[in-house]
Amino acid sequence: MKPTLYTLTLLASLSAALLAPALHAAPFTPEQEARIKELIRETLVANPKILDEAAESWEKQNAAAQQAQLGDFIKGNQDVLFNSATSPRLGAKNPKLTLVLFTDYNCPYCKQFDPHLTKLLKAHPDDLGLVIKLLPFKGQTSAKAAQYSLTLWQQDPARFLTLHDKLMSKQGMLTEADINKALAATGNTALKPDAKATEELRNSLRIGTLLGVQGTPATLVGNQLVSGAIPYEELEQIVQAELAKQG
Repeated sequence: MKPTLYTLTLLASLSAALLAPALHAAPFTPEQEARIKELIRETLVANPKILDEAAESWEKQNAAAQQAQLGDFIKGNQDVLFNSATSPRLGAKNPKLTLVLFTDYNCPYCKQFDPHLTKLLKAHPDDLGLVIKLLPFKGQTSAKAAQYSLTLWQQDPARFLTLHDKLMSKQGMLTEADINKALAATGNTALKPDAKATEELRNSLRIGTLLGVQGTPATLVGNQLVSGAIPYEELEQIVQAELAKQG
């Protein structure tokens, strides 16, 4: 069995616990400590699955604790996550479930994942909503493209999706010329980024950091933060399970 960080940590904890004398008891002699360590080693050699089982149990308990913390955080930040007027919103007007997508116009995985969300919204037109939080992690053009699309959302929400799709469909990193072409192709050459767009980006970066988003895309589904561009079938399964909870 190859040692892992979990198993080695558990082994150290087990040894420390067994070697610690009971309250008010005399400390172990060096010979007793040596024998206890020998017994631990013999037990683990004879039953190597013990550490795997202990590590699995620890992982489950840790995941449950993290899930509870995430749920508490979401409850305390409902407005900024789901009800911000400056965050683009797609899908049903009164959805049973609202997803929150953290994405970046310069992220290649976001470009792969975006069509999955479009397909998902079409598959659940009455049940699903989608809030978009733009995180300009990848350079100046990422931030600039986000400022344009967020400004358009604030000025004319009905026209947002066309520009968003145009920017997201451009393969590779966006250049200044790519952004200008997207603006021209969607009839937005006169658009000028405003301060509200910059403030929205700051808020998205703040809430994403507090939520534990470490990269894009990341999708909040119920109390679960789904990282990466997962396959559509897996995303659909997660969403279906959460919709079932909603009743």
